[in-house]
Amino acid sequence: MALALVQVGLLVKDQLVVVGAARAGAREAAVTADDASVTQAVQDAAPTLDPARIEVSVTREGGVGTAANVQVTYHASVAIPLVRWLFPSSIDLTGSGTMRQETG
Repeated sequence: MALALVQVGLLVKDQLVVVGAARAGAREAAVTADDASVTQAVQDAAPTLDPARIEVSVTREGGVGTAANVQVTYHASVAIPLVRWLFPSSIDLTGSGTMRQETG
């Protein structure tokens, strides 16, 4: 039981990192129109996560002053082998951030 609680704690930590990375991506999307730099900002803000398991979606509504939305999905795996049977094989953690565009 204690190991299951540790695994849940690890997933919560990853969720917090995903939300922070989405905010960092939204900040980058607000100042640049380059989606590759937004993806790089998300990966830089999430150094503890596996970059191969991160998906980044960038949506812009228009030009200057309109919203830029960044959605980050992380396909987390169960890190503690003894409790794998309690969890699904992959757990999707999501976070999003929205900021107004400064360039367009």
